[in-house]
Amino acid sequence: MLDIAIQAAQEAGHFLKESVGKVKNVEMKKGEERNLVSEIDKGSEAKIIKMIKGHFPSHGILAEESGGSSLTEEYRWIIDPLDGTTNFLHGVPIYCVTIAIEHRGIVIAGVTYDPNLDELFTAEKGGGAYLNGNKLKVSRASEMINSLFVTGFPYDIENNPDHPAEHFANFLTATQGLRRLGSAALDLAYVACGRFDGFWEVALNPWDMAAGVLFVNEAGGKVTDFKGSPMNIYRKLILATNGLLHQAALNILAKPY
Repeated sequence: MLDIAIQAAQEAGHFLKESVGKVKNVEMKKGEERNLVSEIDKGSEAKIIKMIKGHFPSHGILAEESGGSSLTEEYRWIIDPLDGTTNFLHGVPIYCVTIAIEHRGIVIAGVTYDPNLDELFTAEKGGGAYLNGNKLKVSRASEMINSLFVTGFPYDIENNPDHPAEHFANFLTATQGLRRLGSAALDLAYVACGRFDGFWEVALNPWDMAAGVLFVNEAGGKVTDFKGSPMNIYRKLILATNGLLHQAALNILAKPY
């Protein structure tokens, strides 16, 4: 299954890269004026699903653009065919394809492919995380003031109840620096490989983070919600760190607004 996920992610990633500047139709998703989708997102997703269904016709699918199937299926593929759509549409080369495989509610494998850097992140539960075949390890930063964190902002930032702007301000004064790349899947992959020391966000979907959560855990990091409880990819709030900074980051998220 991981081999098929890799093939699907790479094929879709090459399609994305070849499609830069060729978008003909951009739509806003219903009720979300900043959340864009194009025929390229949909075309990438169709390629991925076709390949999966060709090999595993009985498996379920949960995909960003076409929706999902029942949670009762033994195997389910969780797909984001283009994470970083806004970047892609503006010609910013920070976007990826990300696919995870869930078995009875537990993510057992994941792939994230960045076609611009030709970087392939992979992981199997209990088998470690890898970048182009090299094993990943989270960073060793142990002080917030020496750390580099990354985050993203929700499309409903004006009225989101989880205070994304306030959290940003609190982290800004506590860390060495903050970044906002525009792709949660790459943010998590970069935590797993030590480029970032931590990541938080307030409004993610399962397809944004399923593979990335596995990467961070398999690379020796820690992923929870904002209260420190075990992460559930079907909830919105996520904190992922190298582990050494986790409690300090939780303390920042607990600060008053």
